[in-house]
Amino acid sequence: MDLGLKNKVAMVSGASKGLGFAVAKALAAEGALVSLSSRDTASIQSAKAAIQSTTKSDVFACTADVRSAEAIERWKDDTVREFGGVDLLFSNTGGPPAGGFMNFDDKAWKDAIELLFLSAVRITKAVVPEMKQRGGGSVLYSTSSSVKEPIDNLTLSNVARAPVAALAKTLAREFAKDGIRFNNLIPGRIQTDRLTELDTANAKKKQVTVEEQRNAMIANIPLGRYGTADEFARAAVFLLSPAASYITGASLQVDGGMLKGVY
Repeated sequence: MDLGLKNKVAMVSGASKGLGFAVAKALAAEGALVSLSSRDTASIQSAKAAIQSTTKSDVFACTADVRSAEAIERWKDDTVREFGGVDLLFSNTGGPPAGGFMNFDDKAWKDAIELLFLSAVRITKAVVPEMKQRGGGSVLYSTSSSVKEPIDNLTLSNVARAPVAALAKTLAREFAKDGIRFNNLIPGRIQTDRLTELDTANAKKKQVTVEEQRNAMIANIPLGRYGTADEFARAAVFLLSPAASYITGASLQVDGGMLKGVY
């Protein structure tokens, strides 16, 4: 299937590793012109080189902290100068610290909301005018299975990610007339550095080995394994692409059947 992504301009945040990197690489492999961002200059330049080497596509990299509206605007402006506009956005960040409710002060809560929710708001505000000028676009938010089932010991993430799902549903209705689609992609247990970090933290809390913690998590996944970043990325690329032109306001789970809810 031709997904219709050749020469589409895609912005991907949090792209130096993990899910963001996998999505950026998959978009580039489909012929998209990809603009990457990360807070770490060395990491994002390394990601750019790796994607270019693998896909032979044109990739632009920018150092940007998506908690900053000014940094987002600079990244967007640089992308427009480099590629002429913006068609697609994959909004993605790392996660806040693990822990229970009583572990966090007001600053931790504010930081989590800045990182997970307000970054999505700000980056969307930056790209929507560009998409309108080009006659439409597609925005995909990377959230978490916690938006459907809160995860133990991830209090900050559980609460700060939930509004992103509501944001996508709201904007899908508001901007449908402009041809801009908004969707959520919900990762389950996808093998990344972040998941290793969480498994390690939970193993320590439960006083078990990391392998025991991992096996306990896998026991709750019908497909019997963690997913790969490439499997997640293929779903992301489809939802971002014109091949998904009649899908908006939706949330897709990439979880191996882990989530039990019907909706």
